[in-house]
Amino acid sequence: MKNTSGTLILGASGGIGSTLARTLRDQEEHLVLAGRDSTTLRELGAELDSKIIIIGSMDIESISKAYTEAEEVLGSLYGTVNCIGSSLLKPSHTISSEQWQDIVDTNLTSAMGTVKGASRVMMKRGGSIVLIAAACGKIGMAYHDAISATKAGVIGLTLSAAATYSTRGIRVNCVAPGLIDTPMTSQITGNESALRSSESIHPISRIGQPSEVVSAITWLLDRQNTWVTGQVIGVDGGLGSVLKRTTT
Repeated sequence: MKNTSGTLILGASGGIGSTLARTLRDQEEHLVLAGRDSTTLRELGAELDSKIIIIGSMDIESISKAYTEAEEVLGSLYGTVNCIGSSLLKPSHTISSEQWQDIVDTNLTSAMGTVKGASRVMMKRGGSIVLIAAACGKIGMAYHDAISATKAGVIGLTLSAAATYSTRGIRVNCVAPGLIDTPMTSQITGNESALRSSESIHPISRIGQPSEVVSAITWLLDRQNTWVTGQVIGVDGGLGSVLKRTTT
């Protein structure tokens, strides 16, 4: 076992996860990268000279197991971020059981697996757990029924886990982005009409960039910020909390 400490990123091959991995590596952080896209993950691992873990399924035990493996690689685990996620923009009456289960597993079950696995390995030394919610988990947005339900669950999990593990020195926080320009949102960002509509609902009239979310995540991971827990930080152009002006 190595005498180091580092960070495990789940969903490291996605738009936010890969930006976070490169940012932390530039800061000389020791990393373990985990995710489902084996090809992209292997390329990123080679680029950053970091160990990778392929996660086969989105169940609690599979996610939790990644933390045991990461601890063996790093020696100890101080930080973790779950960037695994999916989006489904459909009204409830059109959502199939399979679609519902998939988004629950991807967004919420993986978050629970993160808290379970990370809390076990951080119990002695403390650490920082960061989850990813969404602005739509805080406000009602049409056609966001499934993603809103699961991301609201992530927010609830964040708050409760922060209380559960506070005496162990484990901080649990989450960021709640608005629409971010990533491969996962390409159906919106690649459609001029959909993009303009999305920009118009954000009080700051544009969509976000992965680097803006990563800035908040790295602040929450920072070992200087050990008095911050149970927080939901909106990186959303005001979408989750501000009513946009309709007049100039």
